[in-house]
Amino acid sequence: MTNLRDAAMTSKAWPFEEARRVLKRYEKKDPEKGYVLFETGYGPSGLPHIGTFGEVSRTTMVRRAFEIISDIPTKLLCFSDDMDGMRKIPGNVPDPAALEPFIQKPLTAVPDPFGTHGSFGDHMNARLNNFLDTFGFEYEFASSTDYYTSGKMDDILLKAAEKYDDVMAIMLKSLREERRQTYSIFLPISPTTGRVLYVPMKEVTKDGMITFTDEDGTDVTLPVTGGNCKLQWKPDFGARWAALGVDFEMYGKDHATNTAIYGGICRALGGRPPENFTYELFLDSEGHKISKTSGNGLTIDEWLTYASTDSLSYFMYLKPKTAKRMHFDVIPKAVDEYHQQLRAYPDQDDKGKLNNPVFHIHGHNVPASDMVVPFAMLLNLASVSGAEDKETLWGFIQRYAPDASAEKNRQMDHAAGFAVRYYNDFVKPTKVYRAPTDQERTAMEDMVARLKVWDGGLDAEALQSMVFAVGKEHNFDPLRNWFTALYEVLLGASQGPRFGGFIALYGVEETINLIETQLQA
Repeated sequence: MTNLRDAAMTSKAWPFEEARRVLKRYEKKDPEKGYVLFETGYGPSGLPHIGTFGEVSRTTMVRRAFEIISDIPTKLLCFSDDMDGMRKIPGNVPDPAALEPFIQKPLTAVPDPFGTHGSFGDHMNARLNNFLDTFGFEYEFASSTDYYTSGKMDDILLKAAEKYDDVMAIMLKSLREERRQTYSIFLPISPTTGRVLYVPMKEVTKDGMITFTDEDGTDVTLPVTGGNCKLQWKPDFGARWAALGVDFEMYGKDHATNTAIYGGICRALGGRPPENFTYELFLDSEGHKISKTSGNGLTIDEWLTYASTDSLSYFMYLKPKTAKRMHFDVIPKAVDEYHQQLRAYPDQDDKGKLNNPVFHIHGHNVPASDMVVPFAMLLNLASVSGAEDKETLWGFIQRYAPDASAEKNRQMDHAAGFAVRYYNDFVKPTKVYRAPTDQERTAMEDMVARLKVWDGGLDAEALQSMVFAVGKEHNFDPLRNWFTALYEVLLGASQGPRFGGFIALYGVEETINLIETQLQA
């Protein structure tokens, strides 16, 4: 462990860089609360999504890295803002008209339209917990409603009343003039309608009493404690940091401009802002920001239809401060790169292991890869064989790797099923073959002649050398044009696997037939 910790203290992997920043907070003494607190936030007005997964998985990576470099206990708190008012009726609920009377009421005061929980907020919180549990995250769940109504936020709310002018000054600098006239950091809950009210305060006393005009036109005075009000979302962010002693929180760059506001409010309330990490947002295939509202980009269910959770975690690990396109075409590459890293891991030293993404996905329990055939190769195999089920692919796989089986190679078996689905849904509809040029036809006929007298068995490297030699002898310059021709003429794709490996998997006779068929087309 000592050697591993030493390596971790100099590792360039981004989770360790973040973990060292958190550790630096406590260079002189451990936190008074007895642990380091990592936090993520969740808005329960919608279902957990791929961004939720990314935020929790990345935060978990930093937490895991921290536990390597420090003996201070840690917690991960997943906080649900379920006391927010329901601003609009979700589009995917039964009988949406029944929810119209509950607009602007806290989500935990809105009836559950699905009839399974005490409120809509409770229902969505259960979905979040189930979501996080499915992926094996270690976390504690926190409800905003519980924190406000049980008194857990009372001290910080009283502090906010005492420091009202200071906190308001921080907020007002960020608002337009029109908004400043009615803004208050406190959102009272109407005693007559139960709605979350966005109204100006007539008075805020230092001892925590607020006066405002209720929806019926009467002036009401209430204590800020006991669930009578909540904080606006930006003040709530900073107040929560101060109240809980949050040490680390990450969020997307759309929050970045608010970091100074959150931190300023936290300090005004006597807290110390956490270490922050701002990640770039995902883009769709056209380079537009992925949005839940517009529905562009991948959902988590869509990714998991075609690849494993671990491949998604791998994608989340990569360059979080760089905007990345997240669409269906990235899945095969992520799968194969993930397994390449699994295969490299056992032979790496401590420094190499800690820089390997799979350590940050699995910790000390990195599994072995049993993928005897790359995912990209499976897609090409599904293409030329017209595979409609994974058993068809297994027939080829076992000829190439006789000792492999669905029972012993579970990752391989799942990948075969994923490949058939991916091929039929994405590759098959877009396959475009082209006719060969005269140069390409002559070279392919030469390759057929060589394959007909081939006596090197299914040696992928030897077959690759033969394919390479054909391209060189037929003067392809650059040589990659030869491989591009093979992909486009024979596979109907613009790119593909090492062709020697493909021949070894598909079979020499089958490849001869494939080439002759396409040359006659």
